[in-house]
Amino acid sequence: MFIQTEPTPNPATVKFLPGRDVMGDGTADFPDAVSAARSPLATRLFGVTGVAGVFLGGDFISVVKADGTEWPAMKPQILAAIMDHYSSGDPVVLELEGGDSGAQDSAIVAQIKELLETRIRPALAQDGGDVVFRGFENGVVLLHLRGACSGCPSAGATLKHGIENLLRHYIPEVTGVRAVA
Repeated sequence: MFIQTEPTPNPATVKFLPGRDVMGDGTADFPDAVSAARSPLATRLFGVTGVAGVFLGGDFISVVKADGTEWPAMKPQILAAIMDHYSSGDPVVLELEGGDSGAQDSAIVAQIKELLETRIRPALAQDGGDVVFRGFENGVVLLHLRGACSGCPSAGATLKHGIENLLRHYIPEVTGVRAVA
């Protein structure tokens, strides 16, 4: 198994590409070892000293390192953990996160979600990150950044100059974008 690695704009995060599906559809974010209990893959990765977060995308794994740790020492152990996982035959996650509540979206919210799905999420995935829609209040789109985007030094620029500009261009009712937890 050959696993590629790519740097991300966030120096604390590296993107690992195992050359096969990780999540297929959807994503999973594990900001700590406790939250990783439902993912055998994330649990293995948190077993590596210095791993502070794991984000699973369609075909990639973003790993966040703790302060004071260095990638050259961690990468071989992370690569081994990923290979061990795929050799084991264990599932990536035991259950998927719940989706939307099923409530009908307004036309504006539906447009926002469509742009997030078709234009923004694929661009963020290239850098090992993701964004989740959390709401639309008084013209402001509330978004949660995950993976490499969470804590990235350029996250503010991504929100304001990338996501906000795109949404405002296509949806005049959008007046701003704000990151939320």
